[in-house]
Amino acid sequence: MNMGPIMSADSWLTSLDCSVSSIQSSDNPSFVLVAIRWLKFICLSPCPQRIVLSSVDLLFLLILLILSVKKLSSRFLKNGSSTSSLNQPLLGDERPQFRITFWFYGSLVVTALLAITYSVLCILAFFSQGVQSRWEMAEAFSRLIHAVTYLAIFVLIVHQKKFAAVSHPITLRVYWAMSYVIVLLFAITATIRLFFTGYNVDVSMRMDDIVVLVSFPLYLYLLIVAIRGSTGICSTGQHEVAGNSRLDTDELILMDPNVSGYGTASLFSRAVWNWMNPLLSKGYQSPLKLDEVPSLPPDFRAERMAEFFKKNWPKSGENVKYPVLMTLIQCFWKDVVIISSLAIVQLSVMYVGPVLIQSFISFASGDRTNPYEGYYLVLILFVSKVTEALSSHHFNFQSGILGMKIRSSLITTLYKKGLRLTCSSRQTHGVGQIVNYMAVDSQQLSDMMIQLHSLWMMPLQVGASLLLLYYYMGVSVLAAFVLIIGVVILTVSMTRKNNQFQFQLMMKRDLRMKAINELLGNMRVIKFQAWEEHFKEKIQSLRNEEFSWLSKFMHVLSWNLSVLLSLPPVLAALTFGAAIICKVPLDAGTVFTATTVLRIIRDPIRNFPQSLMSLSQAMVSLGRLDGYLTSSELDHTVGEREEGYSGRIAVEVKDGIFSWEDDGDQIVLKDINIEIRKGELAAIVGMVGSGKSTLLASILGELHKLSGEVRVCGSTAYVAQTSWIQNASIQENILFGSPMNSKRYKDVLQVCSLEKDLKILQHGDQTEIGERGINLSGGQKQRIQLARAVYQDCDIYLLDDIFSAVDAQTGSEIFKECVRGALKDKTVVLVTHQVDFLHNADHILVMRDGKIVQSGKYEELLELGSDFGDLVAAHGNSMELVENSTGASGENLPQTPHQLTPKSPQKSQDEANGESGSIDQQPKGSSKLIDDEERETGHINFDVYKQYCTEAFGWWGVAAVVIISIFWQGSTMLSDYWLAYETSTDHIFNPSLFIDVYSSIAGICCIFVVARSFLVTFLGLKTAQCFFDQILDSILHAPMSFFDTTPSGRILSRASTDQSYVDFMIPQFLSIALMMYFTVAGMLFITCQSAWPTIFLIIPLVWLNIWYRRYYIASSRELTRLSSITKAPILHHFSETISGIMTVRCFRKEDKFFQGNVERVNANLRMDFHSNASNEWIGFRLEFLGSILICIATIFMVLLPSFVIPPEYVGLALSYALPLNGALFWMVSLSCMVENKMVSVERIKQFTRIPSEASWRIVNCLPSSDWPYRGDIEIKNLKFRYRSNTPLVLKGISLRINGGEKIGVVGRTGSGKSTLIQVFFRLVEPSAGTIIIDGVDICKLGLHDLRSRFGIIPQEPVLFQGTVRSNIDPLEQYSDDEIWKSLERCQLKDVVAAKPEKLDSSVVDSGDNWSVGQRQLLCLGRVMLKNSKILFMDEATASVDSQTDAVIQRIIREDFAACTIITIAHRIPTVIDCDSVLVIDDGWAKEFDRPATLLESPSLFASLVQEYSNRSTGL
Repeated sequence: MNMGPIMSADSWLTSLDCSVSSIQSSDNPSFVLVAIRWLKFICLSPCPQRIVLSSVDLLFLLILLILSVKKLSSRFLKNGSSTSSLNQPLLGDERPQFRITFWFYGSLVVTALLAITYSVLCILAFFSQGVQSRWEMAEAFSRLIHAVTYLAIFVLIVHQKKFAAVSHPITLRVYWAMSYVIVLLFAITATIRLFFTGYNVDVSMRMDDIVVLVSFPLYLYLLIVAIRGSTGICSTGQHEVAGNSRLDTDELILMDPNVSGYGTASLFSRAVWNWMNPLLSKGYQSPLKLDEVPSLPPDFRAERMAEFFKKNWPKSGENVKYPVLMTLIQCFWKDVVIISSLAIVQLSVMYVGPVLIQSFISFASGDRTNPYEGYYLVLILFVSKVTEALSSHHFNFQSGILGMKIRSSLITTLYKKGLRLTCSSRQTHGVGQIVNYMAVDSQQLSDMMIQLHSLWMMPLQVGASLLLLYYYMGVSVLAAFVLIIGVVILTVSMTRKNNQFQFQLMMKRDLRMKAINELLGNMRVIKFQAWEEHFKEKIQSLRNEEFSWLSKFMHVLSWNLSVLLSLPPVLAALTFGAAIICKVPLDAGTVFTATTVLRIIRDPIRNFPQSLMSLSQAMVSLGRLDGYLTSSELDHTVGEREEGYSGRIAVEVKDGIFSWEDDGDQIVLKDINIEIRKGELAAIVGMVGSGKSTLLASILGELHKLSGEVRVCGSTAYVAQTSWIQNASIQENILFGSPMNSKRYKDVLQVCSLEKDLKILQHGDQTEIGERGINLSGGQKQRIQLARAVYQDCDIYLLDDIFSAVDAQTGSEIFKECVRGALKDKTVVLVTHQVDFLHNADHILVMRDGKIVQSGKYEELLELGSDFGDLVAAHGNSMELVENSTGASGENLPQTPHQLTPKSPQKSQDEANGESGSIDQQPKGSSKLIDDEERETGHINFDVYKQYCTEAFGWWGVAAVVIISIFWQGSTMLSDYWLAYETSTDHIFNPSLFIDVYSSIAGICCIFVVARSFLVTFLGLKTAQCFFDQILDSILHAPMSFFDTTPSGRILSRASTDQSYVDFMIPQFLSIALMMYFTVAGMLFITCQSAWPTIFLIIPLVWLNIWYRRYYIASSRELTRLSSITKAPILHHFSETISGIMTVRCFRKEDKFFQGNVERVNANLRMDFHSNASNEWIGFRLEFLGSILICIATIFMVLLPSFVIPPEYVGLALSYALPLNGALFWMVSLSCMVENKMVSVERIKQFTRIPSEASWRIVNCLPSSDWPYRGDIEIKNLKFRYRSNTPLVLKGISLRINGGEKIGVVGRTGSGKSTLIQVFFRLVEPSAGTIIIDGVDICKLGLHDLRSRFGIIPQEPVLFQGTVRSNIDPLEQYSDDEIWKSLERCQLKDVVAAKPEKLDSSVVDSGDNWSVGQRQLLCLGRVMLKNSKILFMDEATASVDSQTDAVIQRIIREDFAACTIITIAHRIPTVIDCDSVLVIDDGWAKEFDRPATLLESPSLFASLVQEYSNRSTGL
């Protein structure tokens, strides 16, 4: 071995010479060599090092002196008289109020310690032995100058407190940074002197080295203070109210007893996570509840992060290529520097243990007369291990905090951006995609923070390891170097491949999640149409594609892990072989130091490809976020808004041309000129798709204005055509964040006809509304929307078709009491199809094809005729039909007994919008429809583990994995025993036998590693697919009541996050945890065998580990569960906000909704913060215990004679004992991680046990292929209730309908009409009674056999993402000609034919690019294709104009002439020409007869017709 370079370095390290003669006297004048010598002299030699430090100290003192003189002179010269500022208080009459944090006291204590230490050392140097050499002179003066410097800094810090300085001067911060760099150099050279140059070092230098190493953490602390910049003094003086309001808030937060102890913890408490003790103690005593977890410290809160991110976001006009990345760097560069410094400390102490092995073996095999030398080695080992534990866990903790801050900043910024997006940008990204940005991309960047430092640490770690190996094994390390390069290239290439697989996997997962989201959002329609199997095939197909990429990903990952786990034995075999060839002597110290170092190499090489992959994914995420956060926002200059304007004009548009697209490609409104005066009622009418709703959106500023002017004078309120209701109580929906005014609130309920509804509801206005208003009827949702708008008391009201979902009487009441009552002094712009209200309008706008073709008063437009005349004529024709029917007579049908049934005193529940879910489903005493999410508490049940592990192949699979793991661990231990045996002093070393046996064992070890990795992957994939099939099947078979009471976010989280954990995280974690158990067992076995007295420590150590694990996991598991539960509301709230964004923006409630987002983010982050802290709490404690065990074991090795523990076994034991503290931590940590991740299995299993609805098909009871062949329907005593403990909704209906009859069903909102249809389809099962159709009891049929034979057009038109073709014919059963014919019959052929893609024209999420009326017509076309014998129509034409309605009714009667049709309608003309009318009231069939018969005598139907006929009069 060539030791020349090392010895040369040693000569510099131990030289006390301050002369430069050795550099200058050189025969070779080469500039490069001279420069290198100078560099070595300055960096390695103790004397010049001290001179450099003293120079920096003197420079700092000089600058400090200059600044002080300048400050004093400026004060003397300021006024030139005795009234100078020296005679006045420096900061005014009032002393500022301030709060001192631990950072200030820490800085004060550290500077005082350094000043005292160096003062004492200086005194000792001068007075104990005297200064006798140039080195001692340099050393003494260096200490003196350093002591004076830190004394000056101490005075400066005290001065800062006196004047409440909140930040350190830049000069001091630069000085601290430079001092740290120089002292780091001192520490490195001191470490090398202590461990590499023997013990022939000068005593004074050795003492100096020890002082440097002990004081190094103090300099590190000052570096952190320098980076932070804050003195730790927080001013709260009243003279800085504006600037310090945030500090006041922080103080109030910190005073809150439920705030995390981190904010007020001492330095020691933070260092060892003692501030977590109260929470962990509480969690150990009983399962943690949501409100028991402390809130975040002020500096980590979402509102602070959002403000910080916004402050650093590039200003408009700045051209920044990567805005998100640059903003994150500007926000968090200080955090990254602090974390990097912790990584350097960890890296520095990591190699102390392996280096000491040689020293321990030398001591064990040499002279033991001086035991203090052994104790000295043990002490160094203990300090290095504790330092490593502290630095590594603070590295993890600070990385976790940084990731949390980044996630918080991004989620809040993404939400805020969503509030400002244009409609075009929103459709470009899609709600699902934006939710992915929040859920996936922000998490990706958060997770990247721990991986980030592996990128620069890996070369340093590998470089340091190879240097150590070179020191011990010479040039044979080149073999290891070549193999490491090869492995890095191989793993990087495999990781790149895996990155591509993961990208494809994420794409396929996105598609699958989109399909599941669509399935959940439209489950009612899917069940009505019996399309579950079609959607199951679609989702299964997408899952199979995803699973294909998942399999590729997992198999490449298995190869990667196999290579990395096989690396240490293969590397060792190769290195030892090369050493034998190069004649390098192999002794116990050399081989066990080498094997220990080679094990260290494995981790950075394993992490490096993963870090590269994470970096690549992070860059993709940054690109996606850049695209989203730089998307077009609403231009607030589109419309001129004037609040408190006193003129006559309320709304004015001049020459307006508008487009939904940001580039203005597709013009949707053109030549718009309107002027609406204050207090006017302006009505907008026109046929379906003419642009009425779009005109309202243009007034609100939601469209891209290509030209013209828009002026809105006053505050605006908006009621959308498609109801937008929040998942909150009715009262919260109406108040909408405004303060409660009881009188106004009561008046609003009255004018919006909500009082009766609230009396029916058990909990009145405190009743919780389900997701998307699932448990309300269409009319109720519309009226709550209207009440919300009226309560806000705005100047201008934009009402979009508010009468379509309510019956005639309710519509009349709302028009009279609200529109022309409460809002009579307001400006109202009303979009409507109700022609009978128009004569009350002050101004009418008639639209066609995006233009206003007519405008004026009712009489003026009637005279003009044309479009308005056609609308009025169509309405007149339908009214004539009503009037003619009133005078006609008809033959009575047999009356049902219920016609005379007295009205039940029990009020019915409202039917839900054609949607089930009466609010009375909830048990008494609870106003909640949506229960809190079910969560298990306590330990994960063993059954959960059993279900997961045995799902694929029972216990055989588990046994195979365990057996292979045992053989793998055995072969690893065998290789090390062989090393110990071959390198023992009493054994003759046989090189060829040694390397042959060692290589064979390494080969066997590799075979077991590969077999184990692929077996685990195979079992994991099989299990994941089984779980997915089970949950999909369970959800599709779940009854409708499950979807009414379970938020979709709750189901989606199981199908996305939980399924992804089952797909690849749980199998890997389980596998590695099992491996760690065997590894730790092996380590303990070998350590105890070598240092046998350690056996007595194993029992308390194992007991402490088990106790700590139980103590920790009790809280950690609950924090993980609570984190999962608090994550879903963030995404649900965002989806809810985006779906009602026009309403939110119109009412200027963006800030309120943003605050709601912040609260939800804080609720989730506090779980993550404390979960992260609890991980490091246990990690540090377990590593500390492990360090104590290692040190006690090494003490035994030092104390016991060599014949008890041979030196080679000292090396073997140390090579296993050194990583023991980390292995103990990882064993417990991984077992806890597995338990936390198994929560996902538990959650998925919860949803595989959902009670199922009836069978889709019953083999023994299949209907004939042509059933129903006539359409005869007989209902006998039909009763229905939503739950056994709730009142009846249908209370005993009996009637008979002959095949081919057209039946109209009418009644007040909430009377039970839509519930009756749901019973026909058995979305809800009847409580009593029967329905017989063509002689078949429908309750005996399979659900698909029943539902597939009926046709239905539901109240809310549902379109799926895709094309016109896929929406009309989702099962692909019909030809294009049949589809075109269907479109022609439903009045949409011209619209579709005008589009370039024809039948392949796109339909976006929820059909948002089609008007509501067009959506209803497409649903009608779908039914026309099906041509069922029985057709149900639930308000099928509520959102179309009278003219289109009349045409559709005529077509239905022609196309379905031989069919039985049951029509629910609020428009009397729709049902007036039916064969019979059924009047349902309060769950009873009050009347059932021909319309003419019912009109001849006083009846409920007659009163409804009268209301409809006369509702315009008197308005």
